[in-house]
Amino acid sequence: MASPPSARPAYLWGPHTPLGLIVVAVTSLLDQAVKLWLLFVFDLPARGQVHVLPFMDLVLVWNTGISYGLFPQHGPLGQWLLLIFKAIAVVLLWIWLARSGSRLMAMSLGLIIGGALGNAVDRLAHGAVADYVLLHIEAGTWRFSWYVFNLADVGIVAGVAGLLYESLVRDRAVKAP
Repeated sequence: MASPPSARPAYLWGPHTPLGLIVVAVTSLLDQAVKLWLLFVFDLPARGQVHVLPFMDLVLVWNTGISYGLFPQHGPLGQWLLLIFKAIAVVLLWIWLARSGSRLMAMSLGLIIGGALGNAVDRLAHGAVADYVLLHIEAGTWRFSWYVFNLADVGIVAGVAGLLYESLVRDRAVKAP
């Protein structure tokens, strides 16, 4: 006796998709919760630069571009083009998630998708992405500052690191579609 066909298309749903979606939800919701708290409760815009650790400050920067502030877009057309590009990327990553062969890959893709969605919400709500973590090193008069980033960016970088580990180190690495 044949089993009934699945209600979900195979290219959109796989065995690890639920795990990936949990990671998407946690990543994007946590990112938005931190941003909303920093903007409206902690009032980071009014406080300016806040020293947290000897190597870390909180400072609000509105990123109108993509990673590292590349391709800044100040008009609505550019912002919508970035959102469309991001939406296409999320759909392709979702298809990859449905085909993922391991929990690590599903979690990694979930981190990337969740980070992308968290930043997309900013772009829709504010016209730019709220970045707030500044890492720096100081030695005497010498100072090095890393770019300003947010929790969504951390999720994206951690997800990429997980995918790299999966593809380069693990024996049974599943390749992207």
